[in-house]
Order: sequence, then C-alpha cells, then structure tokens
Amino acid sequence: MSKIDHSLFSTHDQASEQAFGPCPKCQAKLNIRRGKSGAFIGCSNYPECDFSKPLHEYENADIKVIDGSSCPLCQSSLVIKKGRFGLFIGCSDFPTCHYIESTNKAEETTVSCPACKKGHLSKRANKFGKSFYSCDQYPKCKYVLNSPPVTATCPECQWPVLIKKVLSGKEVLQCPQKLCGYKKSVE
Repeated sequence: MSKIDHSLFSTHDQASEQAFGPCPKCQAKLNIRRGKSGAFIGCSNYPECDFSKPLHEYENADIKVIDGSSCPLCQSSLVIKKGRFGLFIGCSDFPTCHYIESTNKAEETTVSCPACKKGHLSKRANKFGKSFYSCDQYPKCKYVLNSPPVTATCPECQWPVLIKKVLSGKEVLQCPQKLCGYKKSVE
C-alpha cells in the first residue's frame, strides 16, 4: 500500500475555500457537495444554512447575429444563441431586453385530436431534436404520438387516428391504442 500525502488535501480545501468564498447567508465555508442531480456548491453549515448554487453556471453563448432582423420589443438586432436547453433566438441587448423565441416551431397537421376533439395534432421537437405529435390544446389536452398521424379509422377499435410506421423496411398503418393490435401494410 502506498502512503497518502495528507498535506495535498488541506491545500485543496484552502484553495476551494478561496475559490468559492464564504457563504453569503452565514459566512461559513462553501464546499463542493453531491446530490441526486450531480455536484453543486453548498454551505458547510447545512442543514442550519440551506445556501446552494450550481457548480457550473449556464451562460448563453451568441452564435450568429441575424442580419436584417430586429427585436419586436426594442428594435435591436436578433442573435442565434445556445443556452441550457439548446438553440434559441434572442435579443442582442440582453439583459436590458428579455425577448426570446424558440427555434422549434410547431407544424400543424390536418389531423384532429382524437382525445379532446377540439385541437389538431402538431409536429414538435423535444430538446434532443426528436419529433413527436401533440395536441395544440396543451395543457388542457395532453395527447401525444411518437409517429406521424393519419386521419383514418381503425377497423377493429374505431379509433379515429392511425399512425404511419416503417417495420422491416415496409410502411404500415398501425392503431396507436395499446390494447388494439391492428396493422395494415401500405401499398
């Protein structure tokens, strides 16, 4: 077994104390702590003091200025930015102006929502870029499909929507209801 040089640990503690500074609530030492969401900076006086902050601050990085664009709130130019949840368009005058818009625009389909019968299914993308189809009446209606919907009635269960899938290299129409096993090849 090798010997451990304990002076390295005390130097590290002094360096981390200087790097993080004292707790803004109680002036105790701040430490790197671990929780269910990963590492964070927390007060050494926990649970009496509950101060914590993320280990890494999420900063928005400007990627490109959009030529000929203007912010609808302050008329500054718009910029494509990369943030914590992916790409978005924001005002170049941030933090004075807080205008943002998502780059993920919903594409509405002509398929009516079979659950609420009021909305239509819209193509959207999650934060990883994967497409899904959800009702445009969200949050009132939370109906979601992971495959493209087709307006056609299932002959077995009478559900008003089928989904288009590719199985074994062939395109099929399938009922999205879990208890119904209807599948039909598309010719």
